[in-house]
Amino acid sequence: MEQRVWSSCEQSLDTDKPLSLQALASMRSLIVNPHTSNSTISSILKTLTRSVQQTADSLTRHHTLKLFTDLASYRTHLSPLIFHSLHSNSLVSTDSSLLAAESLAALSSISKCNPTLPIELDDRLFVSLCFGASVSARLWLLRNAEKFGIRLNVLFTVFLGFTKDPYPYVRKEALDGLVGLCKFGVFEDRSVIEGCYYRGVELLKDAEDCVRCAAVRVVKEWGQMLIASSQEEDKRDWSNTVFIQLCSMVRDMCVGVRIEIFNALGNIQMVSEDILLQTLSKKVLSIMKKKRSHSLHTTENFELLASSAAGAFIHGLEDEFCEVQKSACCSLRKLITLSSEFADQALSLLMDMLNANSMVIRLEALETLHHMAISECLNVQEIHMHMDEAGVFSVLFYMGQNHGNFTACIIKEVSQEIEPVSNGDLGLDSARVAAFLVLSISAPLSCDQNGQSIPPRLFSYAVTLLGRITSALNDIVDQNTLLAYLSRCSRSYISSGMEVEGEEFSLPVADVDVATTTVINDSNPVAMPLMQIGNENSEIHSMISCESGNVGTSIIECQLEEHGQIRKSVNLILAQVKDLWLLVQSRCISEALKILRACKEELAIFTPALPESVGALAFTSQYLHVIKLLVKIWGHIVWKVQSCEIGELEILFGKLERRLREMRCRFIGFSKEEESLILELTLLACILRLSEVEICCYLATLKKLSTTISHLEFLNKEGSIELSNFVMEVKKTLHEIATPIGCVSCSPFVFKKLINHYSAKQFSLSRVTHLYAALSVHGNDFENPLPFISGLPVAIPLEITLHNVSRDARLWVRMAMSEELVQFFFLDLKILGGCDEVTKFTHATPFYRTPKAGSFTLRVCVVMECLFEDAHSVKSFVGPKRSLVYLCPEKEVYLYMI
Repeated sequence: MEQRVWSSCEQSLDTDKPLSLQALASMRSLIVNPHTSNSTISSILKTLTRSVQQTADSLTRHHTLKLFTDLASYRTHLSPLIFHSLHSNSLVSTDSSLLAAESLAALSSISKCNPTLPIELDDRLFVSLCFGASVSARLWLLRNAEKFGIRLNVLFTVFLGFTKDPYPYVRKEALDGLVGLCKFGVFEDRSVIEGCYYRGVELLKDAEDCVRCAAVRVVKEWGQMLIASSQEEDKRDWSNTVFIQLCSMVRDMCVGVRIEIFNALGNIQMVSEDILLQTLSKKVLSIMKKKRSHSLHTTENFELLASSAAGAFIHGLEDEFCEVQKSACCSLRKLITLSSEFADQALSLLMDMLNANSMVIRLEALETLHHMAISECLNVQEIHMHMDEAGVFSVLFYMGQNHGNFTACIIKEVSQEIEPVSNGDLGLDSARVAAFLVLSISAPLSCDQNGQSIPPRLFSYAVTLLGRITSALNDIVDQNTLLAYLSRCSRSYISSGMEVEGEEFSLPVADVDVATTTVINDSNPVAMPLMQIGNENSEIHSMISCESGNVGTSIIECQLEEHGQIRKSVNLILAQVKDLWLLVQSRCISEALKILRACKEELAIFTPALPESVGALAFTSQYLHVIKLLVKIWGHIVWKVQSCEIGELEILFGKLERRLREMRCRFIGFSKEEESLILELTLLACILRLSEVEICCYLATLKKLSTTISHLEFLNKEGSIELSNFVMEVKKTLHEIATPIGCVSCSPFVFKKLINHYSAKQFSLSRVTHLYAALSVHGNDFENPLPFISGLPVAIPLEITLHNVSRDARLWVRMAMSEELVQFFFLDLKILGGCDEVTKFTHATPFYRTPKAGSFTLRVCVVMECLFEDAHSVKSFVGPKRSLVYLCPEKEVYLYMI
């Protein structure tokens, strides 16, 4: 194979023509092949050397030089030979600056792999090449000038001269070259330093963004050299001048410039306090108007810069781009120790940043606060505490959990502050007292034994703050568990005969059924001590995980007890729904709605751990929504309790139909009796719609009514249920309006008479399974969009989790840019591996209709077809053919065009 490839190359060498691109490609295949013989490699080297000397074609020469670098890289023992061959071939000293630059690039690449081969270039030749006609060669030479051993004074002259070049990228490279010279620090002539600094100041007003970014770096580096070279009494004055000069650019239109500015400000470590304070105020301070800088020619010039620097850090921290905010925060952190008053005034801005949308900005603000604390310049005032009570409570709880001995000592010292005042009232309005209580209740969770010496009365005091503490610790523990923990801690310590200050305590404690508590998230490091199974020293585990006396009860048993309690509570709520229907029929609509709201609030206190509990609670919540909508519609149609705006009733009917559809599709495992009760609710919804004079979709509603009756008759024929009086009356009415004689009787008033035949029945829920999904796109948010090319499909990497969805379900991914522009993608669970419990998979779902826009947002969700619906009820050529139910909330996916 090697001989055949080389033979084809030799055939092209016999002619006087330059090497063809095909021959060069064949040579490269031989070069990169480690099995190519040394003789062939030697022949290739000779051929390339001859070719680069003779060819005049720029493209061939470019590829030939690239093969030289490949040859030196793959055959390192030949790199000195190749280097000296190129260096001696007068390619560098050619009149063509582009050819010289390409040759120098090849030499530079070889030298990088073998540092023993330095490139030495004559100063005059370097200057001559820089002034050549090729702009790209000039760019490369300026960017790599430090590699050629050019004298610093020559480099300085060249860089400073080319800052006036007409091409912006040449000016940018020249400025960067000046920045690079600062590291040598050998410039003793102050006029040279000032000249370079003022050139940077001049180019801060350049029209090109890249030039202004480079100019900022020049002002920063040469400004610091200017400060260092000044007399001691002038250093602060020049430092102020450089700082204000940089501040004047914080409103630049380019994001990159603003980032560079704030990066530079943090490096100026000698700034007057009044100037620092000016950056935190948008109004020019009076002291700044009186100030004069000796480094500036006029007072007016200084006042102009001072006014433009007003509120510099406010602009940075409030910038619309988080990258600028992050840079401003980092810069603020470096300057915060220069002035205590500056630190105090900056604290309010940092506290506001703790509420920023971006997590990166919140972390930067916290890091700055931490730096202020360890630098002893953090002075938190009472005004700041109202902004982050939950965060403070969370930190205190974590502190007490990890430092029990330390916490016990603190509580002992401040115990008198927590005690009731003379009239017996607790001072819980004080943020200080509340903080101490949160700290104290976390101490028993510590591994330190002294953490259990907290007076038990404090746990009873903390019950009065239950809501506030739960809000702060919602990611650690729920309210029921916390209440049980506080109650049991009080009882356990009292029963142990604990005494404080010589008195035995007898405190009233809450009687909490701990079996109703939920299991804490064991992935949370703060919550782990609340769940340590098998820890013999953990009394708290026995307090919150099981009934009193059943310390050995397992988590599974507690979960089963919890499920039994949830099921009992759910059935009590369903019984209340049956009773409130009497209020509806008695025209007490508002009272019925109040009861429903109370039922929903009662339902919301549960946090289930078992799938059975999840299904029961989800269904009951859905059932309450359906009843609420039925009550509102009943009030409008039957009792006319309030006027209905145009379209409002139709909106309520739409919500009701969607909820009923979800009840039938997203829940399985009903008994026949339960199924019949849901079908009766569907009948009632149809009758209410048909009772309205200005009805929409009359024929469709009448068809659904007939289909539902047929389903109930089927259940009745199976012997599973008995048809209610309401169902019999509806069936009779349908039979009448289906005959020619009864055609005149199909007015809304006929159906309205049927409403009074409906009566709610007790819904005793047995076991129900909830079908739902979770959808995410890893790493995608507003700050990290997915790339796309306009007009081409884009793949959306969806991470999908399905719960209790069978393989026979017809699932679709719904992707919508707007209400009109919607695309569906079918998920075949027989291929993807669906099951009846939990299925997790990642699917690259294509979206075909990418717009001609710089960015757009997709609303994505997983939907399921209702198989009991008519297959032609949704008329579309591509996508689902039946009505749909949503299995998860819509997820916003962000995309940007590349």
